[in-house]
Amino acid sequence: MNYRLAARTNAARVLTVAGVILILSFLVDFFFLLFPFQPTSLLWQIDLVTALVDRGIVPFVGLGMLFAGYWFDTIEDGSHPAVDLRFPALILSSLLGLMFLLIFPVHLNNVRQVSAQTVEQINRKAEQQENQVQAQLSNEQVKDALEKQKSQAKARYAELLKDDEQYQQLLNDPNVPQVGKDLLTKFKANPQELNQFIEQQSDPQTLADQQLSRIRQGKEEAEKLSTDRVWMSGLRIAINSSLLSIGYFIVAWTVWSKSRADTSQQITTESLVTKG
Repeated sequence: MNYRLAARTNAARVLTVAGVILILSFLVDFFFLLFPFQPTSLLWQIDLVTALVDRGIVPFVGLGMLFAGYWFDTIEDGSHPAVDLRFPALILSSLLGLMFLLIFPVHLNNVRQVSAQTVEQINRKAEQQENQVQAQLSNEQVKDALEKQKSQAKARYAELLKDDEQYQQLLNDPNVPQVGKDLLTKFKANPQELNQFIEQQSDPQTLADQQLSRIRQGKEEAEKLSTDRVWMSGLRIAINSSLLSIGYFIVAWTVWSKSRADTSQQITTESLVTKG
């Protein structure tokens, strides 16, 4: 009997100490996560909430171990431990439940604002790139450079088509794409096709349209990727926060109900003893 009592007491002490350590560890993390303190920064708020929700299960497990230790101490004879931590645990559970409940709407609102800001930055950057492309259309230096490239390309292709040996080597080269071989064959058969091809590829408006198309496509992809990433992370934190809030409120309600039941039982016992 004494062995069972000692084992139960040791188990209760270990569970209680482990629970207190877990809770204190979370509170220490909470304190240091506040620094550098920037409450007006949306990114700081999101990072803080993310870290708290990711660590939110730690005090929950600590409270569970705390109450398991209390249950081991009172399971047989109904005696109470020397230090009753139920009331502090009740207060802590209620505060954590309220905190994680408030995090849910606040975090979603912050995520919405950050997503809007990110999309605005992407649009602003794309607009600047489009303006640069449009400005290049009227830039004489750019036009001169394109004309120079056009002349060099014509000379290079003309020399290649005149050299039958080099021409055949390129056609037989497995590293040359089939599209390139088809173009060479077309240019060889009709040199005018070469001039039209180079004119088309060197046309400033055509090049500008290609760049604008790439810019707009990149903008759409960046917007979608940024929005999906932000909202998926935001929803994960919001859902986990709501689950933690429910769990902490259940713990608080359980502790409060058990405390009331113990108090009523103690009053009844004392009354019976007094009457006896």
